[in-house]
Amino acid sequence: MNNRRETGFAALAFALIALTLNSSHAAAQGVTLRNTITGEVLDLSFAKPAPETPAVKEFLATGKNLYRWDKDAIERGGLHYLTACSGCHGHEAEGKVGPALRDDYWTYPKNGKTDQGLFETIFGGAQAMMGPQYKQLTIDEMLQVVAWVRAAYVGSVENADWMSKEEKENWKGPWVKFTHASDAGD
Repeated sequence: MNNRRETGFAALAFALIALTLNSSHAAAQGVTLRNTITGEVLDLSFAKPAPETPAVKEFLATGKNLYRWDKDAIERGGLHYLTACSGCHGHEAEGKVGPALRDDYWTYPKNGKTDQGLFETIFGGAQAMMGPQYKQLTIDEMLQVVAWVRAAYVGSVENADWMSKEEKENWKGPWVKFTHASDAGD
């Protein structure tokens, strides 16, 4: 009987510790990240392990992507994009099996409204063949990919809901240089 009681207490203690750890992580995270399809809260503990960078900390606290206009991060994001995304979305985000990512049409409207929405789809996946990328990319790398996708934008600035008013006023077109001349202004 004592053995069962000890086992029960140990299980209860383990459950309370796990709950406390999840709660403290959630408390440190100011934004609630949700699965694009189900709306369930994303479990970031599944993410590919990596040190938590200042950009990740800021994003989890505010939903703001510090890499949005960082040229070095955009360049790194392009490399990560080629590895994890281009097979379906095309090398220049023009679309293939998956939709184009550089215009102003979004299969999931939240992706075109906020960086958080686009991150949620990258992290947790979507319908059809769009699987979650949390095993291939770290959270920091996903933020760099989001910055690259934003920098590759060729759609109308008026439809770029993810841009602030100031960003729209200063937009000069895509930062990403495309290989095919016809791709520069879809």
